[in-house]
Amino acid sequence: MKRHFRTVAGRPARPAILLLFPFAAAAALALTAAPATAQPAGASGPFEAALREARISNDDVRDFYRARSFRPLWVAGGRLGPEADALLRLIETAEADGLDSDDYRPRALAEAVGEARSGAPEALARAEVLLSRRFAQYVRNVRRPRDSSGMEYAERTLAPVRPTMRAVLDEAAAAPALLGHLENAGWMHPIYGGLRRALSVLPRGDAADIRVPLGPLLRPGASGERVRLLRRRLGLDGDGDYDARLVQAVRDFQAAQGLPRDGVAGPLTLAALNRSSADVRRILRLNLDRARALPADPGRRYVLVDAAAARLYVYENGRVRDTMRVVVGRVTDPTPMIAGLIRFATLNPYWNVPPDLAATRVAPHAVRGGPAYLRAAGYEVLSDWTASARIVDPATVDWVGVAAGRQEVRMRQRPGPENAMGRIKLSFPNRYGVYLHDTPDRDLLRETARTFSAGCVRVEDAPRLARWLFGRNLSTRSRTPEQHFVVPEPVPVYITYLTAAPEGDTIAFREDVYGRDGARQAAN
Repeated sequence: MKRHFRTVAGRPARPAILLLFPFAAAAALALTAAPATAQPAGASGPFEAALREARISNDDVRDFYRARSFRPLWVAGGRLGPEADALLRLIETAEADGLDSDDYRPRALAEAVGEARSGAPEALARAEVLLSRRFAQYVRNVRRPRDSSGMEYAERTLAPVRPTMRAVLDEAAAAPALLGHLENAGWMHPIYGGLRRALSVLPRGDAADIRVPLGPLLRPGASGERVRLLRRRLGLDGDGDYDARLVQAVRDFQAAQGLPRDGVAGPLTLAALNRSSADVRRILRLNLDRARALPADPGRRYVLVDAAAARLYVYENGRVRDTMRVVVGRVTDPTPMIAGLIRFATLNPYWNVPPDLAATRVAPHAVRGGPAYLRAAGYEVLSDWTASARIVDPATVDWVGVAAGRQEVRMRQRPGPENAMGRIKLSFPNRYGVYLHDTPDRDLLRETARTFSAGCVRVEDAPRLARWLFGRNLSTRSRTPEQHFVVPEPVPVYITYLTAAPEGDTIAFREDVYGRDGARQAAN
């Protein structure tokens, strides 16, 4: 629970605001489309002959086709499928990835695709090779590691890796459906694909940017300019009062945003309505950078903690197997964005109190209550920070000096009902000294804004999480302190901060409690 660097102070977190985007149908189509690579091994014909004779200047691309006996990736049944158009759309919107679409010569690619529509074998072969080259170049650049996300890797093996062109093409060829691979950005973490899809279909202008001024609650029967703007913002005729049609439109909008469906346009409803397209684009781009910092292959089993949502997700084989609430760092002690490996669990852990917290939390009580307070709260004073430190008499400590910051003291809290670590601590080595742990403060988990810790992550059900990690229950019957259990196969944990994230067929927008969005925008 070590204190961390400070950030811009934010306001208390509010419930997530959801924004619907019409990409669900596209995603469903992508997932059900037949792969474009279903050609028998050793197939022959004019196109296959032309592909074998095509000039392939890139070694990786040439090796890819040789390894598959020149079976095509983009051509099926003697024609280009919708996958070619999907790649063109990706390249034309490469700015969403922070790239310049002109680097991929979209006009030349579109011309090659257009010529291939004739079915001429040579034209098909040229388009096949060019599509593979442009696709591999684009994916490599999207996957290029960047420093703008704020993520730190305690284990370098967890950092995203820029693949070779051959690896990009092999991964695409192995996908269940190439169209789905393209539509869902299958070469990235799933969160990235959802955010990019939302950005690409974001509505522009007109009703999407109408703002309804804040003011008194707008209820059924109300009238005036704010009601007229509200009607237009929700796609209704601007002439009219707060009638039954508007009540239903407001309720439908509230349902989509995860807000109470009371049909009344209050502050939260208007805040959701008043997000401009420009604001949404900015937030989506910031979070695309954060999603890019997650590996495309994060592991068969891993834990994802979203500090902005104050929620933990357990992933197994690409799917969310479990989720639970967490308490994360307060605004003055934000939980860092970090990736590490959960290597061991500790039952009945001591809480080693960071010196700054010893000064601010413990010392003032020790000044007033003396050693009796420390004994009742389970605190022990140690001689130093070494493994061989001995317990010393707290009466020998100048607690006034500790509270004033003139003296530093090492303290720990013994295991027990009041121990800040609870019953279980899950550790992953990192320079911040943060970890996942149980908590006795159950009431905090019921709060909407769960930013109360000194940087560590307090988990709603640590025993359940440990059971998933180890495949068995860890016994807590013994009161012996500091019982260590090594995780048989270390499990990655990714702590991120998503102020916008896919949630079903919607995008959830969350309060920027740590001020990181604002800081990034100012830096840019």
